Amino acid sequence: MQSQTEPSTPAGGAEENTLQRMHALLERAPLAVAFVRDQRFEVVSEEMNHLFGHGDLTDLASQSTRVVHVSDGAHTAVQERLKAAFAKGRPLDEEVEYVRGDGGRFWGRLKATPLQWNTPSGEAMWIVEDVTAARQLRLQPTWAGKHDPLTELDNRAEFERRLAEHVNSRRHEPVSVLWLDVDKFRDVVNASGAEVAEHFLYHLSQLLITKVRASDIVARLENDCFAMLLPDCDQHYAQIIAEKIRASVAGFRLRWGLHRTRVKACLGVVQLHASLENVDAVMGAAAQACAEAKAAGGDTVRVFVSTTVMDV
Repeated sequence: MQSQTEPSTPAGGAEENTLQRMHALLERAPLAVAFVRDQRFEVVSEEMNHLFGHGDLTDLASQSTRVVHVSDGAHTAVQERLKAAFAKGRPLDEEVEYVRGDGGRFWGRLKATPLQWNTPSGEAMWIVEDVTAARQLRLQPTWAGKHDPLTELDNRAEFERRLAEHVNSRRHEPVSVLWLDVDKFRDVVNASGAEVAEHFLYHLSQLLITKVRASDIVARLENDCFAMLLPDCDQHYAQIIAEKIRASVAGFRLRWGLHRTRVKACLGVVQLHASLENVDAVMGAAAQACAEAKAAGGDTVRVFVSTTVMDV
């Protein structure tokens, strides 16, 4: 019996399909993205056009990237920082003041990366996110006093203040605290540099937020140490959450330009109870459990129980 085979797709047809898919994605995806070459927009998503105040009658495509910057000097400075970052094998990730087609200004977070790192001066992809509101919030004195500037999580003082509300109230619902410490983070700093390490901490903080409830509090305590406050969560469920976080960190890989980083972490778990009389006692218990996890070899969860810790 004669076998039947699917007709092959000509190379030109495959390229055309790829191009059609890319244009469809740029039209429909809620992402402000553009492809840029020689300081000129080549292909621009619909969302990018809308972000900069363009629409059916105007288009950023084929225009100079100068048109979205507030001045010649600002445009030149961004280009110089792009060139310097790409030469080091790193994307550019920073906040830039932009101007819309109607002259209005806004702050955008620019994430730019070459399409091919072996030719960093060639075509690049830009992704822009409007961060005007977030930036205004960060500039408020009250925000700065409560948040970590790198990760934008709560800082230690704010975390302890929120924890104190539960310690002092002694409500009936269970409350748990997780303490997370990245294993051998100094190796990341030594191998990749402080800038890559800071980007890792930021993206790690975003990962932690996705692993807890909106009502929970995630904070950066110091360096590579984080804490999570889990109201209405007993020790059993806190252990489950801690184990999920541990596994997520172990599977997390930061890809930032040519740099790749992967780490593991230890977590300590403690549920508030009468023997932990104040915030320092709770934090000390969580830190002790985490230290026991590190002593056991890392990538581990330990639970504080009275004056002992228990394996998960």
